[in-house]
Amino acid sequence: MADAPKHPIKGPAIFLAQFASDVAPFDTLENIAGWAAGLGYKGIQLPVDPRFIDIDTAATSKDYCDELAGVCAAQGVEITELSTHIQGQLVAVHPAYAPQFDGFAPAQFAGKPQEQAAWATDQVIKAGQASRHLGLDVAVGFSGALAWPYVYPWPQRPAGLVEEAFAELARRWMPILDAHDAVGVDYAFELHPGEDLMDGASFERFLAQVKGHKRANILYDPSHFVLQQLDYLAFIDLYHDRIRAFHVKDAEFNPTGRQGVYSGFETWENRAGRFRSLGDGQVDFSAIFSKLTQYGFDRWAVLEWECALKSPAQGAAEGAPFIARHIIEPTPFAFDDFASGSTDLEQIRKMLGVKA
Repeated sequence: MADAPKHPIKGPAIFLAQFASDVAPFDTLENIAGWAAGLGYKGIQLPVDPRFIDIDTAATSKDYCDELAGVCAAQGVEITELSTHIQGQLVAVHPAYAPQFDGFAPAQFAGKPQEQAAWATDQVIKAGQASRHLGLDVAVGFSGALAWPYVYPWPQRPAGLVEEAFAELARRWMPILDAHDAVGVDYAFELHPGEDLMDGASFERFLAQVKGHKRANILYDPSHFVLQQLDYLAFIDLYHDRIRAFHVKDAEFNPTGRQGVYSGFETWENRAGRFRSLGDGQVDFSAIFSKLTQYGFDRWAVLEWECALKSPAQGAAEGAPFIARHIIEPTPFAFDDFASGSTDLEQIRKMLGVKA
């Protein structure tokens, strides 16, 4: 039996990407931090968004990062991680998707995928440096994708296509991972359909290509595994030593005679697999929090709100107490310690029937 962890999971926290806008209270760091604190959140996962953080300044100035942390502290929250999901996506984009991702980069790079990738790489590296200035040891985001259009092998994939795709993905990420290593910050990839890192097998393939890089880690989000019909509890058993971040996000999978896992042509509301607000889906969060606690995970539990039915306002309001209810205070002793007694080697040998 594993030793009990010393600290509970931190939380509740909330990922701000789905709430950021140009309308108050979602338009500035001070305003959105105050909004989150007012709902009972203790932490905010901050997207690298110019409304909230100047990443160029944050990468070079600890004083500036101290100011950001001070703004958050004054509102009653702290920054849990910096998110470069948007930028990480652009590190590797298949040409089929390039037009759709044009808006993810500055306008001057529109239609220029190589320039977009270079900009994105620089942004992700700077987010690692800013994380260190903020006193954080993990950043989160997406991997991008080169092989995703070929995920279902029809027509048959040419031999070596997947291998070369992951080799190229590794070539693009190695400088980023090395830069993160230089400042002592992990990068936790959110395993997500649409990214080449979408499940345990694809993560292992990537990890082999980056030679087991210690900074290549996982943002655990069970909702994506429900939609893939992957065992999200066994996943923790397999990869707990690489899980550095946690999105608390619910989902449900209701296959019918008309559709199953591949139902992406339908609207989110009408898909067999769809995201739900916390408690409205099928994810067994009691089991997840128990298993993460068992393995000593003591980082932040961060709500990511995405729901096909419920409003973001209601989802956010319900999320903080939901997470708080699931956080486990680890026990410092075994429940049957009361029945223990003092023993010595001689007594133990007698109990075993072994002669002295």
